[in-house]
Amino acid sequence: MLRILYVLIAAVIALVPVHAQEADLNTLLEIHRAKIEKPSRTTIDPVLEELVASRLPGVAVFLEKWREKEVWQRNADGRFFFVGEADDGKLRLIDVDTGLQAGLADKSELKNLKPNSGVRGVIAAALVQFQLSDPDPERRLQALTALERDANQSHLSILRAAIEEETDPAIKIRKKRLQRLLTIKFGSDQATRVAAIKSFAGDPGVDARAALNPLLATSVAVFDAAPEGVNVAKLLKPGRDIDMAAAYQLLVDAGKARSAVPLSERKQALVDNIQDGAVAGMPVSSLVTQADRDKAYLALAAAGTVPPLVTVDEQSEAVTSHVFAQVYAEPDPALTTAARETLADIGNTVGIYQFLDLVLDSLSLASIYFLAAIGLAITFGVMGVINMAHGEFIMIGAYTGYVVQQIIPDYTVSIIVALPLAFAVAFLAGVALERLVIRHLAHRPLETLLATFGISIALQQIAKNIFGTQARPLTSPSWLDGAWVYNDVVSISYIRIAIFVLALVFLGLLLFILNRTRLGLEVRAVTQNPRMASSMGINPDRINMLTFGLGSGIAGIAGVAIGLFAKVTSELGSGYIVQSFMTVVVGGVGNIWGTLAGAGMIGSLQKVIEFFNPSNTLAAQTYMIIFIIIFIQFRPKGIIALKGRAAGD
Repeated sequence: MLRILYVLIAAVIALVPVHAQEADLNTLLEIHRAKIEKPSRTTIDPVLEELVASRLPGVAVFLEKWREKEVWQRNADGRFFFVGEADDGKLRLIDVDTGLQAGLADKSELKNLKPNSGVRGVIAAALVQFQLSDPDPERRLQALTALERDANQSHLSILRAAIEEETDPAIKIRKKRLQRLLTIKFGSDQATRVAAIKSFAGDPGVDARAALNPLLATSVAVFDAAPEGVNVAKLLKPGRDIDMAAAYQLLVDAGKARSAVPLSERKQALVDNIQDGAVAGMPVSSLVTQADRDKAYLALAAAGTVPPLVTVDEQSEAVTSHVFAQVYAEPDPALTTAARETLADIGNTVGIYQFLDLVLDSLSLASIYFLAAIGLAITFGVMGVINMAHGEFIMIGAYTGYVVQQIIPDYTVSIIVALPLAFAVAFLAGVALERLVIRHLAHRPLETLLATFGISIALQQIAKNIFGTQARPLTSPSWLDGAWVYNDVVSISYIRIAIFVLALVFLGLLLFILNRTRLGLEVRAVTQNPRMASSMGINPDRINMLTFGLGSGIAGIAGVAIGLFAKVTSELGSGYIVQSFMTVVVGGVGNIWGTLAGAGMIGSLQKVIEFFNPSNTLAAQTYMIIFIIIFIQFRPKGIIALKGRAAGD
C-alpha cells in the first residue's frame, strides 16, 4: 500500500512541471510561433482566442506590445521578448511573462515583429475586453471610444460582462448606452433588438440616429408580381414615384427586358450605313426629323444590320407588366417598424431642442448687439447725434485688449485689466471727439453725420498704420475655451455665455446709474427736455460730454468682448455699426429697455432667417433690413417710445 502511495506522489510531482509549462505564456506563444511570425487577418484569430482564453496575466501587455510593434524574437531559439536599451549599446531582453530582465543581446540577434495594419486592428479588437475592465478609468474610456468607432458582434458579449464589473457610475451609463446601440446592430433575437430600438425613443443623440438609420435603408427592386418574402417599404408607381426610363433600366439590369439603344449609338449606326448618299434606301437629305431617322434605323434593324430598336410602346408595356417597390435592406418588418416609429419620435425631440438651440443663439447674438448699441443709444438719445464713428470705438476697445495681452501674458489677468482700460481709452477718445467736433456741430445733423463718417475712415487708417492690415489675435482665457454641451443638438460656447453675462451686468449697471445717481437724473432730464433741464441749473454741455464719453466707453468694452471671438482688424467696428443703428431705431431712441428689446428682436430675426437659409448670411441681413423698414412704417418711434415733451420732436 505504501509502495502505491509513493508511486502516486511521484506521478503528481512529474506532472507539476507539465502544468506549469502549459501555463507559461512563452510556451503558448511557441505553439503558435509560425502564425505569430507571419500573421494575417485570417490566421491570427485562433491564436488570439487561445491567448485570451488562457487568462494568463501577461497576455494583455503582450498584445499591446505586439500591436505597437514592440515585440522581438530571438533568432537562436525563437523565444519572444520585450526589449530596452542597455548602457553598452546592446538590447536588454525582458521576459514577456515576468517582466524581468532576461539577459542582453545584439540587435542582429533579434527580429522585430511588425504586424500590418489589418492584423493590428484584429489585435486591438481582442484587447478591448482587457481594456474595458482595466483599473484605470481613462483606459476604460479609451476602450469605449474605440468601440464606438468600430465594433463587431463579438464585442457585444464582452461589453455586457464589463458592465457588471463597472464601478464608475458615469462610465457604467456610457457602457449601457453602447451595449444598447450594439444590440440594435448585432442582437441575436428580435425581441431584444426591438426593445433596444424603442429604448432610444426621444433620444436626440447622433449615435442613436446613426444606429437606426441603416435599418431603414432601402433600394428599388422589380418583381414579376406582388412582392412576397421581402420587407417592402413602399410600392412605386411608374411615372409618378419613379421615372419611366429609370424603371425600364431596372428591368434591363435585372435581365427582364432588352437594352434600349442609346440615341448616340443609333446616330452613329446611321452614319456607318450610308451608301451612295442614302441609308436603307432613304436619302440622307430626307432624314431631317427624329421620326425619319428612327424610320431609317428600323429599316436597318429589319435587315439585321443593326440591333433592333426598343419602341416606346414596348418599354411602356414592359414597365406596366412588372411591380416596382422600395425594399428595406433589413428583412424583419418588426425591426423596421420599431426603427421608423422611434426615429419619428426622435425627430420631434430634435425639433424641440433645435428651437431651444435657436433661442440660445438668438440670446447670444442679442447680447452682442446690445453691448455694441447701448452706447450709441445713450448718445443718440441724449444728444440726437448720428455718430458714424461709433464702430471705431468698438475697434479701439478691441485693439486695447490686444495691446494689454502683449504686456500681460496671463490671459485671465489681461482680460480683467483690458475691460476697464478699454472703457477708459474709449471714454477719453469719445470726450475728445465731442469736445473737438460734435460740440461745434450742434443741431446740424447732416454736417455731424458727414464729420463722424470722415473721422471713422481716419480712425481706421490710423489703426492700419499702427497695427497693420493683418488680423491681430485677442485670445480668451483657457476657462472660456470649449462650449457648454447639453446634448448633441443644444450647445453654446463659453465665450458667448460670458458675453451674455457681461451684457446683463452692464444692463444692471446702466439702470443703476440712470435711476439711482445724480448723473443719471441729469441725463434723463436732458434727454426728455433739454431747455427745462438747463433752466433747472443742469449744464447740458457737460452732460453731453459725459454721456458721449460713457457711450464710447461702453463701446470699448464691447470691442474687447467681440474681439474674443472675431478677428481684430481696423474694420471690426464697421461690421456692427449698421446693426447698432437698427437696434437703436427699432428699440426706441434713448431708452435702455428699448435697446434691449431691439437687440432681442434683431438677434432673433437674424438667427431665424439664417436657420432657414444657413448658406447665405448676406441674404439674411437683406431680409432683416426689409423687415425693419416695414416695421418702422407701422411703429416709427420703436418698440418702447421715449416719454416726455421731447418725445414728439
